[in-house]
Amino acid sequence: MQAADFDFQLPPEQIAQFPLPDRTASRLLCLEGASGHWQDRGIRDLPGLVMPGDLLVLNDTRVIPARLFGTKPTGGAVELLIERVVDARRAWAHLRASKFPRAGSRIVLEGGGTLIVGERDAGLVEVAVEGDESLPALLERVGHMPLPPYIQRADEPTDRERYQTVFSAHPGAVAAPTAGLHFDQALLEQLVAKGVTLGTLTLHVGAGTFQPVRAEQLAEHRLHAEQVEVSATLCEQIAATRARGGRVVAVGTTVVRALETAAQDGELRPYAGETRLFIHPGRAFRFRVVDALLTNFHLPRSTLLMLVCAFAGRERVLAAYDHAVAAGYRFYSYGDAMWITPAPGVRP
Repeated sequence: MQAADFDFQLPPEQIAQFPLPDRTASRLLCLEGASGHWQDRGIRDLPGLVMPGDLLVLNDTRVIPARLFGTKPTGGAVELLIERVVDARRAWAHLRASKFPRAGSRIVLEGGGTLIVGERDAGLVEVAVEGDESLPALLERVGHMPLPPYIQRADEPTDRERYQTVFSAHPGAVAAPTAGLHFDQALLEQLVAKGVTLGTLTLHVGAGTFQPVRAEQLAEHRLHAEQVEVSATLCEQIAATRARGGRVVAVGTTVVRALETAAQDGELRPYAGETRLFIHPGRAFRFRVVDALLTNFHLPRSTLLMLVCAFAGRERVLAAYDHAVAAGYRFYSYGDAMWITPAPGVRP
């Protein structure tokens, strides 16, 4: 298939620039993969869509304040976006400047602190903190929340809390697992009271999640690597869910990629490492773990939209997107969501 097969038209005013005051106030478009039928509902209807015995899997990564602003010794402005933390002192970052700084040069950060520029590799540059302060402490002190490029405003203090799930636990992401933004503690407790089990995994979302597929042929695209951890405890929860006839519900495409990565040899096993799994229609891929999906609306030509299309069928998903546009749904990270069940034949 081609990247152009995943285009759709979206009025810019439907790209959500701010979150709603209430996390659970978003709309929810329910798509039945078997028939292609959809229904307009709300996130608060989620307890009526899951069943007792289901397992809801959440991505507990925590977004770090990964955007930094500073100046070179010449006075030129520099913007950095941390992509991957190496250790307490070093990280790989995207860097924007009128002229790229040389290795060994210093960047003085707004708010105080200095980074030393290191080697470059694959479009990233290694940076190291100068002085006694750790990188996590530096980011917490002077970093900005890395809002996506389609949010056309500077980050605000409220984004520190709202561009973060209420169950975030392990710092390392530079983008939020946005399907999880719709939950507050009360909704989670309501689901548990109904008999739904909660499970967690960690996938640290990278900045590459926003990059469109630039290769026209999907087979030529290489997905960015992201760090994943699927625990033995979660694998046991999934086995118990299967034994009682429940469903595994993925909250977000990051959860889908993590679970299906851990099951690539045909059986779900604990996994810790990188994933580059690119799930898209036209590929000989069968979903082995996920039975239902809660996800936000995604960018045209994005790998996330392609994953959703692989799960529920391209024509059905794009028709539902056309309806969402016409019905005025809010799109992308701070936007509304979809509840999706699989198309026939996508599961073994």
